[in-house]
Amino acid sequence: MLDELDYLLVTALQIAPRADWQTIGDALGLDASTVGRRWARLTRAGHAWISVHPAAHAHAPSVVAFIEVDCAAGRLPEVAAEIAEDPHVFTLEHVSGGRDLLVTAVFTDQAELARYVGFRLGALAGVVSSRTQVATALHTEGSRWRLDRLTEDQRRRLAPATTAGPGPQGGKLLRGRDLELVQALSEDPRQPAARLAERTGLSPTTVRRRLDRLDAEHALVYRCEVARTLSGWPVSVSMWAAVPQSRARYLAERIGALREIRLCASLSGPHNLLLAAWLRSVDDIASFESRLTERFPELAVADRALTLWPIKLGGHLLDPQGRHLRAVPLGPWHDPRSEAAEAALLDRLRTPPGPSRI
Repeated sequence: MLDELDYLLVTALQIAPRADWQTIGDALGLDASTVGRRWARLTRAGHAWISVHPAAHAHAPSVVAFIEVDCAAGRLPEVAAEIAEDPHVFTLEHVSGGRDLLVTAVFTDQAELARYVGFRLGALAGVVSSRTQVATALHTEGSRWRLDRLTEDQRRRLAPATTAGPGPQGGKLLRGRDLELVQALSEDPRQPAARLAERTGLSPTTVRRRLDRLDAEHALVYRCEVARTLSGWPVSVSMWAAVPQSRARYLAERIGALREIRLCASLSGPHNLLLAAWLRSVDDIASFESRLTERFPELAVADRALTLWPIKLGGHLLDPQGRHLRAVPLGPWHDPRSEAAEAALLDRLRTPPGPSRI
């Protein structure tokens, strides 16, 4: 179990994830060594961790896709283990309801998404079928979620050290060797510039300058996470909903501001809104949905799925209790086998068929 100081520390790092321990300690009324030891204990136990990912791809705006995967009986664990290692898979959940796995993945464009679904998932042993929807807008996501344990004065003290960006589609595009630096940073976003310099071959001064520029451009999104079973919000539920298209953005922005909402995305499919909420208990699912539809009568929830195991969150693998296991550095997807299969299909499409034998 976590105590109140642990919750205060996590909240402080949600606001200022790379702030030095002296800054964090001053805001909490503690010395730097105490908060440093606390954080080391939390991370060793897998109870809390920090992740970072690009706000946009290096060469083009991101395409965020939500992929529902159906697995053959008894094959779900091996399918999940395979997908979890894909560097562009942001979130992977074992869920209840009309699908086995729910995947959130980021692609450079629609062609890459088509290649992944058709030649990666489609050829994966144990996958029976999949369904894909694309996010046409992300109204809120997990980096903005807070435990809200700090006072207004404490938040103000941490505000100058804040590095969190505006969201997955918000900042400037990464360029040059920025992606290499971010991938090294993603394994431990609090590691010092000197260690990042050793790993990337850059000088510490260059590392600091690049990180400062990326923060100023809102090119990075930081998230301080806490194991879901210890967060006070242990239940996660996804809801597919429909709202009038003319009112979709207005409603999504207001729904996304609710305390329980971790994700609110407009979709390309028949249900034009996907919500993910963290709740206090399973009993809260029905009451939360009732409150939601009472407050927003135009909203119609069409389907829902309870997360049974959050296998991957923000590029980090978790155990069934949501505790941190290890990082899978986020990056562009590249699979020579899928590319070869796509090339073979293109060759076939270029070749006119022979004369009919009928």
